[in-house]
Amino acid sequence: MKIRYNAPVVLNYTLISVLVLLINPLVGGWLIQTWFMVPGQGYFDPGSIASYIRLFTHVAGHISWEHLLGNFAIILLVGPILEEKYGSFSLLFMILITALVTGLLNSLLFEGALLGASGVAFMMILLAPFTNTKPGEIPLTLILIIALYIVKEVFQSFQSNNIAEFAHIAGGFCGSIFGFIKQKHRIKELQAFSDND
Repeated sequence: MKIRYNAPVVLNYTLISVLVLLINPLVGGWLIQTWFMVPGQGYFDPGSIASYIRLFTHVAGHISWEHLLGNFAIILLVGPILEEKYGSFSLLFMILITALVTGLLNSLLFEGALLGASGVAFMMILLAPFTNTKPGEIPLTLILIIALYIVKEVFQSFQSNNIAEFAHIAGGFCGSIFGFIKQKHRIKELQAFSDND
């Protein structure tokens, strides 16, 4: 029996995030603050390449081990299933789009800095119910997840805390959109296949 690197995107993403958190204190916190955190509203510098890079890389920066482990417990559980279903390139694309959406929203609308993989984790949570549904179906598990997770996040967003609930909601929205797009693409593939018979 041998160990297999079964989900390269998920495993590489995890490894990068762990390395960032390990190296950050060795450089006095400079690494995360400079490259893995999106500053809040009014701090985006259109003339800085780092500002654009951070819109994507903030999902690999974490404030603590607890923060990282909370996110990657979900990502390592759900991510390999999604990577097997949709492919490595497709999952990487979805992660990058989710990072961009949450990064832009934070830069445009919110005052606090944003970092962490929670938006990606929520994207995966809401994409997962689509892995075993037939084209044209709405998974009941999706409805239940929206009822349990997203409604909770909306209510928590009115509380004063250091959690970016909007990133959870936006990530979940991205995941459900990706799920419906993938399902629609599958319907077209099935129709093309049946037309060729």
